Amino acid sequence: MKKRNPVEENKNRNWLRIFTGNSNIRLVERISDHLGTSIGKSVVKNFSDGEINVEINESVRGMDVFVIQSICHPVNNNLMELLIMIDALKRASSERITAVLPYYGYARQDRKVSPRAPISAKLIADLITTAGASRILTVDLHAGQIQGFFNIPVDHLYAAPVLLEHLKNLRDDIVIVSPDAGGVERARAYAKRLNSSLAIIDKRREAPNVSQVMNIIGDVTDKVAVLVDDLVDTGGTLARAAYALSEKGASAVYACCTHPVLSGKAVEILMDSPILEMIVTDTIPLRSEAKECPKIKVFSISALLADAIRRIYEDESVSCLFV
Repeated sequence: MKKRNPVEENKNRNWLRIFTGNSNIRLVERISDHLGTSIGKSVVKNFSDGEINVEINESVRGMDVFVIQSICHPVNNNLMELLIMIDALKRASSERITAVLPYYGYARQDRKVSPRAPISAKLIADLITTAGASRILTVDLHAGQIQGFFNIPVDHLYAAPVLLEHLKNLRDDIVIVSPDAGGVERARAYAKRLNSSLAIIDKRREAPNVSQVMNIIGDVTDKVAVLVDDLVDTGGTLARAAYALSEKGASAVYACCTHPVLSGKAVEILMDSPILEMIVTDTIPLRSEAKECPKIKVFSISALLADAIRRIYEDESVSCLFV
């Protein structure tokens, strides 16, 4: 009689489970549709005093669990939901817990910018690891070195394949523009994929309390300028860059960003700017005013994340997605 092999039996069963907090439920629904699975049964709610309560309403013992949660507005609430859910799943004997962070909040605080400043991005990494995450899957980190803040595996995806599909439909005379020196590597990668030229905006403040002067390095005259950044927050930097490009003779200005944070008066600033269209992904759900903005066009990153989740679950290589 053939000996029973529990390990092989486990491989033949579907031990994949997806859970989510309240940050971006629509994206998680799209991901689950791509994977052909359902979202795990759980309740994430607040007590009357504001404390977060998590209930996992199905067995996850021995399961390969993926917790999908963007650390976006309200940032601290969504972060606590993530941490408490990971802790609940760990105590429920999950075999492996992958924290899927379409948007990694606090990523801009990745270094000390003053003598007594915190490095909050590192603190968040420590919190997620201590809560019980086994690995991290995230998209377009503001600073790539944040991967080194973790002592667990980090899979860092890029939204470029999703966004480039739309950019390819623009006119041939495209110039990819980095809004600052820090984003040159990202802009160069887009320009290489599109076989287009590259320009850089050099921001300088000539004296204290004097507005920044924007010098454009590269030729943008009579070209379609596409500003590429990882996120747009207040929109001020992109708007000023768009004005500078228009003054230098760009025939049209577009913007391309992965994470539409869009806080404060960002939508109003965008509407008043020369930017014809802003292309973003759904790593962060748009607020009501942004949904009504005709300049904002959203492309879903759900297929890319679903493919990465499937590859991690099946122990396949994810490196082909790092483009």
